[in-house]
Amino acid sequence: MGNCSSGGAAATTYSENPAPHNGLTVLPPDSNPSPPPPSSLGRVLGRPMEDVRSIYIFGRELGRGQFGVTYLVTHKVTKEQFACKSIATRKLINKDDIDDIRREVQIMHHLTGHRNIVELKGAYEDRHSVNLIMELCAGGELFDRIIAKGHYSERAAANSCRQIVTVVHNCHSMGVMHRDLKPENFLLLSKDDDSPLKATDFGLSVFFKPGDVFKDLVGSAYYVAPEVLRRSYGPEADIWSAGVILYILLSGVPPFWAGKISSFVTIIYYLDGHIYCCHIDFVSDPWPSISSSAKDLVKKMLRADPKERLSALEVLNHPWMRVDGDASDKPLDIAVLTRMKQFRAMNKLKKVALKVIAENLSEEEIIGLKEMFKSMDTDNSGTITFEELKAGLPKLGSKLSESEVRQLMEAVSADVDGNGTIDYIEFITATMHMNRMEREDHLYKAFEYFDKDKSGYITMEELEIALKKYNMGDEKTIKEIIAEVDTDHDGRINYDEFVAMMRKGNPEITHRRRK
Repeated sequence: MGNCSSGGAAATTYSENPAPHNGLTVLPPDSNPSPPPPSSLGRVLGRPMEDVRSIYIFGRELGRGQFGVTYLVTHKVTKEQFACKSIATRKLINKDDIDDIRREVQIMHHLTGHRNIVELKGAYEDRHSVNLIMELCAGGELFDRIIAKGHYSERAAANSCRQIVTVVHNCHSMGVMHRDLKPENFLLLSKDDDSPLKATDFGLSVFFKPGDVFKDLVGSAYYVAPEVLRRSYGPEADIWSAGVILYILLSGVPPFWAGKISSFVTIIYYLDGHIYCCHIDFVSDPWPSISSSAKDLVKKMLRADPKERLSALEVLNHPWMRVDGDASDKPLDIAVLTRMKQFRAMNKLKKVALKVIAENLSEEEIIGLKEMFKSMDTDNSGTITFEELKAGLPKLGSKLSESEVRQLMEAVSADVDGNGTIDYIEFITATMHMNRMEREDHLYKAFEYFDKDKSGYITMEELEIALKKYNMGDEKTIKEIIAEVDTDHDGRINYDEFVAMMRKGNPEITHRRRK
């Protein structure tokens, strides 16, 4: 969700060992410089707090993620525009949360200067938030550009993927693992045809040394590597994610679009001691018309064993990927663009619909779940902590180990606050998701929520009202959803179209900071 721009806004940024001031300060002979009073030091960045709004004018919202909101901002003096990722400090509950933000700032500074990585211009902290000023990527998301251009070829896919893997290679050579590579995290710097891609959002990234093994369950559905689900992985996981992106660039849909990698199926299979694996389709359209060289590269990036996967450098040196390589400029089937557009639009509506189902279950339907929640929430705080979950599950007959309980906690607690607790709606959403998502009566109830006038159709106006509640009500998103879910092209969504959309794949998996 991060996004940034260029320009000369002077701003101090966090580091473990702050550099001395550029100028020399002449002090009276007997004076002893004293540090600022503790109250003026930010608890996150550990240096004097500054009011970012005294330097920048805040404009419209550009995006909203799990841990922050990104705004368009304008420097008051230079009038240059930037993006500001604003993270509310009240959401940073414990030391791990604070360490995450510090590490994100450190990593962005560490990687600065690369053509395909968004540049951090400054980091500010006040009493309410940490604000990261970044260069503004005004060209939009990668998939939107591809869909809008219409003409699309293997060579175009290779050009986009080359920039993505160049970022991966740079990160890995600098000792950084991104851990959340997905199309949404690659923005175009400008609307120019030759605009570079910029990697954004390093909130889940970590420093690593050769041989380090990570166990944090982080990432996004469709793109997460199998070894991440096993909680034993290294930088090779980034190659898998890039391989999935390449698969989508060539076919329009992810390799697991059939719903085989839905979040709770994956998590539960893991808790049972199994990792769900499914065959990657290279047979269906458009794969018969895709070059053997392109398929060879995708297969080598999506090898289940990370030791057998290509490195970033090997990907860049592959005959299909090279600038002068054998990727054809022949247009791909137009169906690829149609599927890509459908994939993007459906995810947005499904995300809202799932929450709607949870929020609108009747008292009778959730009374058992409600009692389960109350029995675990022993301090009546309205949230369940890890300790409460660990103590409460055995009473319900569960025999999960402590590590399995922690995995379940992380899977369920994908809340916007990212605070490591489960609130009531999260609990209902997660437990409902396991056994109620596809029940006809619940799907109909969700449909009725959108269909305010009970006409039997979801209109553009009704969709706008519903999505605005979740900060997704922009006109472009609404038109995309109507166009792609509305298979009979009558300008509205009927119940059968809604059900087909809900039962096709699932966009969510845990997307968590380290806990």
